[in-house]
Amino acid sequence: MRVFSGIQPTNELHIGNYLGAIKQWIELQQKHECIFCVVDLHALTVPYDTSLLKQKTESVAGVYLAAGVNPEKSVIFVQSSIKEHTELCWILSTIAPLGDLQRMTQFKDKSRKHEKNINIGLLSYPILMVADILLYQTDMVPVGEDQKQHVELARVIAKKFNNKFGETFRVPKAVIPKDGARIMSLTEPNKKMSKSDPENTYISLFDSPKDIKKKISSATTDSGKEIKYDKTKKPGVSNLLTIYSLFDNKPISALEKQFKNKGYKEFKEGLANVLTEKLVPFRDLEAKPDHLEQVLQQGAKKAQAIATQTMQKVKRATGLI
Repeated sequence: MRVFSGIQPTNELHIGNYLGAIKQWIELQQKHECIFCVVDLHALTVPYDTSLLKQKTESVAGVYLAAGVNPEKSVIFVQSSIKEHTELCWILSTIAPLGDLQRMTQFKDKSRKHEKNINIGLLSYPILMVADILLYQTDMVPVGEDQKQHVELARVIAKKFNNKFGETFRVPKAVIPKDGARIMSLTEPNKKMSKSDPENTYISLFDSPKDIKKKISSATTDSGKEIKYDKTKKPGVSNLLTIYSLFDNKPISALEKQFKNKGYKEFKEGLANVLTEKLVPFRDLEAKPDHLEQVLQQGAKKAQAIATQTMQKVKRATGLI
């Protein structure tokens, strides 16, 4: 089975990105053929600093390696290094349903956040994501709950293309982690953690121990005292329990027992200590430009071979060659 996924190089990656996506990748690469991309072209749809884009792109690739993505088992590359992504995006845009694009949750959210920058790229962003997936004849796409809608669109477009032009693409399916698919904001536990929100709302993979402690200590809980998982009545505590459980590899029930009759202060101190320890590989990430460049070049070469083969099939199917 072939797996594809990617992350944008916008702002700093946070623990939600890690738990919702990268942590899955480490497990999937043991059994499947995996392709992981830094999707830098997607980052162009919202305001960004051109002088930092390349640096941030390399930083995300470095995070993949620090997290345990093995270039001997997985293909790692930068999206813009393979021109077939945009080529396929254009071809797919000729059959993509406009209504589906306008209903995309992320388009609505980003349009509200960037009212002065509602561009065509923002609207067609999902088609580029579909192209990313279909270009590599993907079977499985490990994503967080919020990205499921995009994978469903990929399925719709793949089937539509195959019905119109003949069998060309594999029809992918979303793989959503049972736990950690939706890590919530530290300050608004009913809202998904987002790297585009203020820094106090998320834990960056690069946060210092001091910052981790400060953010966790001020994280929203409730007026009660019991450390219990209940998403409806105690969303803040439930979110922190989920984070604690996934980083400490303990069932939530074990944590509830561990902190029975103890206060939020002690619970938060325990979580801050666990995060401080588990995020050491990211804080200690040393820049090794030569090694990283080699990994990305080798990955691009492997990705290019698959992309070229797929585009030959697409062009023959559509009559371009």
